[in-house]
Amino acid sequence: MLLYDNAFSPFARKVRLVLDVKGLSAEYVDGLDRNNREALRRVNDRIEVPVLVDEDIVVVNSSDIVSYLDHQYPAVPVFPDRSKLRVKARKWERIADTLVDAIMVDISYWKWADRNDNMPDGMLDAARQDLGTVYDQLESELSETNYICGELSIADIALFPHLVSARTLGVPFSIDRHPNLVSWMSRLRKNKVFRADIKRTRDFLSDFTTSKFEREKIFWRGERIEWLLARGFDTWFFKEIKEGRVIWPPQDLRN
Repeated sequence: MLLYDNAFSPFARKVRLVLDVKGLSAEYVDGLDRNNREALRRVNDRIEVPVLVDEDIVVVNSSDIVSYLDHQYPAVPVFPDRSKLRVKARKWERIADTLVDAIMVDISYWKWADRNDNMPDGMLDAARQDLGTVYDQLESELSETNYICGELSIADIALFPHLVSARTLGVPFSIDRHPNLVSWMSRLRKNKVFRADIKRTRDFLSDFTTSKFEREKIFWRGERIEWLLARGFDTWFFKEIKEGRVIWPPQDLRN
C-alpha cells in the first residue's frame, strides 16, 4: 500500500493511526510537499491528502479510507462489532471530521501560515464556546469507560489529532471541568502508536519550510467555511477571497 499523507493534516494522521493500530505496513509520501504535488494530482485532482493506493484500488477521503481498511483488513477492527456502538463511533468520527476540525483548523492559521494580521476579534472565544460543548459531551461519554466506545475505536483515533493540540491553540480542556477527558488524553499519549503520531508532527513542524509547503494561501473546504460564516466572520473571509489568499479545490469525479 501507498499512502499520500502529511504529518500536519489531521485527516492524514487519522488514517496513518488506523494503519498503525492495525499493524499494516505502507509506503508514505508527503502529498503536500511541492515536489510531490503532481504525483498526488494524478490520484486525486483535488490535491488533498490522504489518498490510499492499494494495488489497483485508489481511495480518497479519510473516512472512506478507514472504512475500506476495516473491510479489507478486518483483523484489529477500529469499528465496534455491536451496531449501537458502531453508530456511536461513526458519530464521533463525523464530529471530529466536521465540527472539531473546522474550529481547530480555522483558529490555527495564525500559528503556521504566513500572515501579517491578527485573528479576528471574537473568533477564539467562539471556538472555546463551541468546543466546550464538545468537551462536556465527551466528559459524559468517558464517565464509565476508558475509551469513547468502550474499546479503542475510530472515535478515539479521529479525535486525537485535533484534541492533542487543544492547549497549543488556546482552547484547552481542564482537570477541574473535564477530568475524564484529561485522563483519556493521557491514556492515548502513553500508547506507542499515538506517541509516534505526536513525534511525526513535531518533527514535521521543526522542519516546516516555506520552500516545500504552501503557507501564504489557505486551502478551504466546506465545514471550515460553514463554521466561519455561522459564527459571523464572513467579512474577514470575503476579504481573504478578495485579497487572493484562498485556494479552491478543483472538482474531481474520478474517485
